[in-house]
Amino acid sequence: MKPGILMIIVGGGMFIAGLIMFYSIELGQVEPLLRLIKNIGTFVGLSGIGVIVAGVLLYLINRSQPPIKESFEP
Repeated sequence: MKPGILMIIVGGGMFIAGLIMFYSIELGQVEPLLRLIKNIGTFVGLSGIGVIVAGVLLYLINRSQPPIKESFEP
């Protein structure tokens, strides 16, 4: 599997895990452990978005280019 596609899949998993950790805990929690999990969910989700963007860029950079034909004769 190409590295770009693998990074997109991993980033998507990170983003989904971050969403689950963030939205599974209600707003206004006072308990420090639950607030820590919510903050970690935010960090993991935003990091997942960054990994997805990096994977897309890696995929676009590494795709094969068609050969250039330098025939100028009609």
